[in-house]
Amino acid sequence: MYRFIFTGEFSNIFRYTSKHIRIELFYFLYFCQLKILLIVVIHTNLDNLHIENPILTIGVFDGVHLGHQRVLDRLKNIAKDKNGESVVLTLWPHPRIVLDKDIESLRLLNNIEEKISLLSKTNIDHLIIIPFTKEFAELSACEFIEEYLVRKIGVKYLVIGYNHQFGKDRKAGFEFLNECANKFGLSIEKLDAKLVDNDKVSSTKIREFLTSGYLHIANNYLGYPYFISGNVVEGNHIGRKIGFPTANIKIPEPYKQVPKDGVYAVKVNLNGVLYYGMLNIGSRPTVEPTLRSKNIEVHILDFDQKIYNQTITVHFVKRIRDEKRFDGLEQLKNQLIKDKEEIKAIFNLT
Repeated sequence: MYRFIFTGEFSNIFRYTSKHIRIELFYFLYFCQLKILLIVVIHTNLDNLHIENPILTIGVFDGVHLGHQRVLDRLKNIAKDKNGESVVLTLWPHPRIVLDKDIESLRLLNNIEEKISLLSKTNIDHLIIIPFTKEFAELSACEFIEEYLVRKIGVKYLVIGYNHQFGKDRKAGFEFLNECANKFGLSIEKLDAKLVDNDKVSSTKIREFLTSGYLHIANNYLGYPYFISGNVVEGNHIGRKIGFPTANIKIPEPYKQVPKDGVYAVKVNLNGVLYYGMLNIGSRPTVEPTLRSKNIEVHILDFDQKIYNQTITVHFVKRIRDEKRFDGLEQLKNQLIKDKEEIKAIFNLT
């Protein structure tokens, strides 16, 4: 099992996050079927911080994809070889949110709760979340290394990815960082990019694949099915009238990346129970042809419960087809029957 221990003040961090997910001081997740207690300590206050020989990496880690996982694997191996502790440092809120830079176009694969969960599952020892502020944004890379990495954390070894840059306006690349780090006796190791089919894995590419309908490639780069979480809100009940009741999902974060419009085979996590479902993203052109807003609704197979105001997580397994406009509800129903059979076949359901 995992045990998460939180230290420090979280109000500045979670002020920007969804209100429907409660972060507890202690909670547990099963890791495979092992009965081993793995402790992940999460810090937001660096005062009086003590980590034994910290081996650290820093980044946004949006998606915690295969490229990130490669860096984290190397981080843990170095920590083991040097009798140290593996440390991941990330920032929240996202700098563009705080600095009000083109927020309308900002899309992220994870909110902070999802990022904590994904990073904690990687068996790291410590996760440091520094609240990003306008004052913090003014730090140069050298100032950040001296004040945070050296003085507050005591880092001697830093691991970074192939395209990592930080400091004010993200101007510091590897050569500059290495020059600065040498002043404080800090060693830096830069890893090459993780390649999938000879292509470099990145969060940007994953977001592009999701918006272009290439879910299978996005999932391949992530190393797991992409997922979203949201509250179930009441809809117009048209799906129920044709035998396909749906749960309408409202995502609280405006920056959360939503896949391309269409029909998907999904797995649905509701209160820790896993179900199968067929999900539609789009404007529902058959029933509301003048609607301009995007809707996300899922029909959960073999399920007939009212779950309004509950939180569900949907994992995208396969994209089935584009959203279409049909000449009436009967045509729509017939297509949904075909979609359901295809999705049941994907999950080997009888």
